[in-house]
Amino acid sequence: MAGSFNRITLVGNLTRDPEIRYVGSGAAVTKFTLAVNRRSKQQEETDYIDCVAWDKLAETCNTYLKKGMSALVDGRLSIRSYDDKDGNKRKATEVVVNTMQMLDRANRGSEGGTYERAPRAAAGAPAANGGGSDHYDSALDEEEIPF
Repeated sequence: MAGSFNRITLVGNLTRDPEIRYVGSGAAVTKFTLAVNRRSKQQEETDYIDCVAWDKLAETCNTYLKKGMSALVDGRLSIRSYDDKDGNKRKATEVVVNTMQMLDRANRGSEGGTYERAPRAAAGAPAANGGGSDHYDSALDEEEIPF
């Protein structure tokens, strides 16, 4: 059987300021949407793609990204199912961000830079720099996901 590969790289503009929340375990999670333009038969169309960053990267995205800024994100595509408040089945498609790079300066005059999610800790070992484990891969209750 051939191996699998799930990687996505996007360049776009934030449609609004990022939203940060904290799950029950204390992990930070930031959600933002990128508007990504594409050409289609002589006209330009825009896709709006939801992105999610975890832990230190979530805090960095929340601090430095602002509405209208251009950013490059690299991560993996995630499609998850959940039941909404009314009991209806829903699907969420989003990019789980591993790396984020600001492509223009914020209006505050800060320098652009590349930010990455902290590496995973070895099984059974404490995570370096405040919890680099991939909380998104763990089995979270739908009530714990804040969006």
